[in-house]
Amino acid sequence: MEQFASQFPFHTRIPVAWGEMDALKHVNNAVYFRYFETARIDFFNQLFPLDKLYQYGMGPVISDNHARYKRPVTFPDTLLIGVSISDIHKDRFTMHYQVFSEQQQAITTKGSSVAVMFDFNKQAKANLPEELLAVLKDHCID
Repeated sequence: MEQFASQFPFHTRIPVAWGEMDALKHVNNAVYFRYFETARIDFFNQLFPLDKLYQYGMGPVISDNHARYKRPVTFPDTLLIGVSISDIHKDRFTMHYQVFSEQQQAITTKGSSVAVMFDFNKQAKANLPEELLAVLKDHCID
């Protein structure tokens, strides 16, 4: 776990809930996208609160989501969701997630999301603000 924490200085701790398991008695595949969302929002709330963008009618929207399941997760467990950034462009970036199981002491799932900056007033893509761009570059793995 220490190696994971050092590789992902930004990570979110999420306890697995009993109700997240499916008929096969492991966490349902769709739940991981909620885990990714929780880690993504936590990332922004700690490093660049989205309220700053929302004041201007802008925010990141997800245009693409992926998950690769490596090991099943069951209740009880606590997961660490590591977040990193890559592929930064003027209007979008990619967030990567790695899910570490405290019970298994292993990576169970990997994923990614492409986030596009969107102007809600104009209903069009927008450029990333410089302040956000700096935060993203600080966590970029490229």
